[in-house]
Amino acid sequence: MAVLVSMVILPVKERINAMKELLKLVNVSLEIQNIQLFKAVNAHVQQGDIVGVIGKNGAGKSTLLQLINGDVAPTEGQIQWLQPDLGMVMVVQETMCHDVKGTHPSEVKLLEKWQVPLHDFTHLSGGEKLKARLAKGFSQEADILLLDEPTNHLDEASLSLLKQQIKHYKGTILLVSHDRYFLDEVATKIWSLEDKRLMEHKGNYSSYMKARRQKRLTQQRDYEKQQQKIEQIEGQLRTLTSWSSKAHTQSTKQEGTKEYYRAKAKRMDAQVKSKKRRLEKELEKTKIVPVEKEYTVQFSMKAKGKVGKRFLEVKRLSKTYGDRVVFKDVNFTIQHGEKIAVMGPNGSGKTTLLKIIMGQEAAEGEIWMSPAATVGYLTQEVFDLPLDQTPEQLFHRDSLVERGRVQNLMKHLGFIASQWTEPLETMSMGERVKCKLMAYILEEKDVLILDEPTNHLDLPSREQLEETLAQYDGTLIVVSHDRYFREKTTRERLVITQHQILKQINEGASQRDSQKEWLLALETERQEVLGKLSFMTSKDQAYAELDQRFKELTQQINALKH
Repeated sequence: MAVLVSMVILPVKERINAMKELLKLVNVSLEIQNIQLFKAVNAHVQQGDIVGVIGKNGAGKSTLLQLINGDVAPTEGQIQWLQPDLGMVMVVQETMCHDVKGTHPSEVKLLEKWQVPLHDFTHLSGGEKLKARLAKGFSQEADILLLDEPTNHLDEASLSLLKQQIKHYKGTILLVSHDRYFLDEVATKIWSLEDKRLMEHKGNYSSYMKARRQKRLTQQRDYEKQQQKIEQIEGQLRTLTSWSSKAHTQSTKQEGTKEYYRAKAKRMDAQVKSKKRRLEKELEKTKIVPVEKEYTVQFSMKAKGKVGKRFLEVKRLSKTYGDRVVFKDVNFTIQHGEKIAVMGPNGSGKTTLLKIIMGQEAAEGEIWMSPAATVGYLTQEVFDLPLDQTPEQLFHRDSLVERGRVQNLMKHLGFIASQWTEPLETMSMGERVKCKLMAYILEEKDVLILDEPTNHLDLPSREQLEETLAQYDGTLIVVSHDRYFREKTTRERLVITQHQILKQINEGASQRDSQKEWLLALETERQEVLGKLSFMTSKDQAYAELDQRFKELTQQINALKH
């Protein structure tokens, strides 16, 4: 990793006007374990850029950041650094350990602003772990900041703070993300990794997709025109060849005119060769390839069938960590076939609740789970897989038919054939999540408990998961900060607020009761914000944000009341 150095920070307008070029990727190719990730990549980074790096799972987005960070060397080509002594910092997607206690004053402020508790990293929620790493990254004020999937795990409030942090950052940022809306709001340039090439576009995600659609349309039209021209020339060649063949035949049969037909046949042969050469040269010069098919992901999940009416009953449940109360005296029931979203801000205890249900965390109270239920539990961790194993070992099947079924599923999930025998540790985070999902696709569980299942997944995989879970006929309990995903896949909610868990049903006559509970949750949060504001003045750093949040909550409450 590059060493951080001091730098002179220009005002925003002056910085944008300067637009110094910081680095270039020149004909960069990269091959890892006989798999080529990039081929002849060319791109450049200017001062003040916010570059959004996009692409399917396994395309090499994280590896590209590692390459720029100096952790990986290109197989061919080079990175040209055009400014001296550039400081660079990288915030990785996931890590097993991290020192939460800030060592820099600005890091401490960010930890407070993002409400990250200063206790053992392993006891933090996924969102709190990410915010701790982001706080350290931003606080170093590097010339170039590399962020790998910075939106994973973040609740709506934290995501809003991250957007502001990026927009006001003085340096240059390269970030990997699958969040379209986030990229639209922050990115000034897009790098898209597709078919081992890098497409560079000035603008945000939507602007890039519009330009990409137009480019593909133009390419397809030009290809079709070229194919028509080739067909026309080949038709002429067939005619000339036919005439030449007849001339050759006549030159051997007709006495007295053999020389005439022999000369004619030679002229025809020369014309055929000439046209063939012209066609080959034209194709070499302007060969247009057909448009590649769009990358798609296909899979489905089925339940074996529910048994009985109730799946889960929770009575007088309480959970604390030392003096910190997560929830207290909680009661709720989940019926077979219900589809429930567990909701709450980062650190509220969503993952803790799932672990308690699965018997992985101790708590006070009673939990009864149907003994007939077959449960699939997808954690949000990416290090809890046997990373030294290959898919062939992980999904071992004795039958050729069953092995073929697993390999076919991998193909539909976007894997290439060679990955069947490659260790999971060589895979991207998104591909690891897909491997975890494969177990539940193959085993047909009648209950799925999924903790942030869309983290790390590319857009086609996320959309297919939405469709699959919307049609899934078993019981579903899911934690997700993706509002669109929640609304498409779930019908009820368990909302964690003020150490309580409120069950809300958004259907039919129950919607009015749900609104009352939601109104109570909003009122409670507004009182919390008001309490914090009462100890501040308008000069305090966090005052403006809390004041804005107070106004937003007031608007939501008024909308629900009317």
